[in-house]
Amino acid sequence: MHSLELKIPPPAVALVLVLLMWLAAPLAPSLQLPFSLRLTLALVLALIGQTISVSGGVYRFTRNPMYLGLSLMLLGWSAYLANPLAVLFVPIFILYMNRFQIQPEERAMHALFGEEYACYTRQVRRWI
Repeated sequence: MHSLELKIPPPAVALVLVLLMWLAAPLAPSLQLPFSLRLTLALVLALIGQTISVSGGVYRFTRNPMYLGLSLMLLGWSAYLANPLAVLFVPIFILYMNRFQIQPEERAMHALFGEEYACYTRQVRRWI
């Protein structure tokens, strides 16, 4: 499993999950939501996700704004698809990021910055 650590760029993981969500959507009945509501919810979540993933000041609230942003964008995509099966891919992304991206990054940060980074991790949550 260590062979997967830090090997696949997180946006690529998110893109693969977008495709899997789209392919899985026909396998379960869709929610009967008006298109305008689905589109609005999808755009709002995607916009918030995009804003979080590029905003520097957000590091005081989350140690991983890019991964949080990508998660919100995936949630927005699942809202657009209006399919409960698609939502299941969001926790898959979060679990994957925790294990194969965040944990190795945090080990490296702790090795580089020691107690200063440890203090930061006690003050700021991993996700939100």
